[in-house]
Amino acid sequence: MAGLYDKQAAIYADARPTFPSQWFSMLAALTPHHSLAWDAGTGNGQAAISVAEHYDQVIATDISEEQLKHGINHPRVRYLHTPSSMSDDELVSLIGGENSVDLVTVSVAVHWFDLERFYSQVKRLLRKPGGVIAVWTYNIIQVNSEFDPLMWGFYEKTLAFQKPNVKYAFDCYRTLPFPFESVGVGCEGQPETLEMTKEMSFQGLLGLMRSWSAVNTAKEQGMDLLCENVIREFEKAWGGRELVRTVILRLTCLQGKLRSN
Repeated sequence: MAGLYDKQAAIYADARPTFPSQWFSMLAALTPHHSLAWDAGTGNGQAAISVAEHYDQVIATDISEEQLKHGINHPRVRYLHTPSSMSDDELVSLIGGENSVDLVTVSVAVHWFDLERFYSQVKRLLRKPGGVIAVWTYNIIQVNSEFDPLMWGFYEKTLAFQKPNVKYAFDCYRTLPFPFESVGVGCEGQPETLEMTKEMSFQGLLGLMRSWSAVNTAKEQGMDLLCENVIREFEKAWGGRELVRTVILRLTCLQGKLRSN
């Protein structure tokens, strides 16, 4: 996955939505201790810096060095490069050792992971008892009856250029394997859904779409999914380049703790 977001790392940092502070307050309330959190697949640290408002230290990791170059500075966030070649023992030791992590977070990224390997690492790292893992994603933006079918059709065109596990994000994590015990919200097969709104310009919309890995993969293969004709169609449905709209994103999330023996 490292190369997927390397080339558009700067676009990714500018374009991706941020999440409401209440979301992170809710996650923090799930753990009795607030010493150490691990934000896996951190990208530029958009989630990590919010987690850090509630935990003494956040280890924010990514397999992409280019993404980490755009990491947002925060006194309690430590960014670490964790290439896929790193062994599980090395990673566990680097983050804090077994039974050390109060909260593991993965923001819009777990569908890229080797799930079996990642979940094994999480089970070693989570504090016992009390540790919690939370993973979340969001669906494509919704605007109005004219715009939404156009966006959905575009998203379907990207599927040919997606990695297989992206299907989990496409169905909002309803089929994502998640071998953890429920903490009361968002368990395996039953993700919690929260509505998130964002003020977005048309240029912000294009930036978001250009940050999608499938759009860049298609371009490398000679197909410009965001050609001028497509952009004009989106502009018309949006209502013009100068218009700023309130868009809706539905956040779907799973939270859990280690299963009791």
